[in-house]
Amino acid sequence: MNRFALYMCPYARFQSAMFDKDTLIVSYDEARGEPRGARKRVVEKPGDKGDCVDCTLCVQVCPTGIDIRNGLQYECIGCAACIDACDSIMDKMGYPRGLVRYTTEHELQGGKTHILRGRTFIYAGLLLAITAALMYSVMQRVPLEMDIIRDRNALFRDTGDGNIENVFTLKIMNMDEREHHYAISVAGIDGIRLQGAEKVHLGAGKVAEVPVKVVVNPDKMSSRSQEVMFHIEAQDDPTVAQTQKARFLGPN
Repeated sequence: MNRFALYMCPYARFQSAMFDKDTLIVSYDEARGEPRGARKRVVEKPGDKGDCVDCTLCVQVCPTGIDIRNGLQYECIGCAACIDACDSIMDKMGYPRGLVRYTTEHELQGGKTHILRGRTFIYAGLLLAITAALMYSVMQRVPLEMDIIRDRNALFRDTGDGNIENVFTLKIMNMDEREHHYAISVAGIDGIRLQGAEKVHLGAGKVAEVPVKVVVNPDKMSSRSQEVMFHIEAQDDPTVAQTQKARFLGPN
């Protein structure tokens, strides 16, 4: 856990670029806690000591092993374990809680925290833009996926009637919450036609692998390798459709 929080946790990497003197962070109240020192549990606090009893419990519970009393460090992940540990000691000693607490640098210096500032509006605007983009992508999401897998056994085959064929497997995923009947078609070369399952039925959340043969007259091909387009569309909802590219291979 220590190594993960120290080297991999992204919070520690970008926090320094995001916070300012009005940012709420885990902080040690040095003015109240110093000078620190061990003491017995007594009714009155020694006059030459601050509230920190130097128990080091805040260091012991820290997943990254830092001492928050030395100020904010980039390793801090804001887990607040040191706050809970310190509050438990303050309760036992009869001192007020909050020696280690969430606060701002301005507040620790006796100033006033400014909630509304330029940085706040910038971050709010960015968050709003990201949320809007996410909602738009969800609304525009097509609950259908199609992957095209070429037959690896042969690049192409002669059908015996002057045509050539390529064999593909269409992996179709219905990500909708209801079943659909899909129509499959192919285009891209004059006279191209599909042999095999031109229609497929899929239940909600189901996946099917559909083998198909694509037949072309080689005289219609302008090169040995040409791009073709597979199109699949739900017959009950034309908006649920996908088009994917593939390569049709023929003789030299």
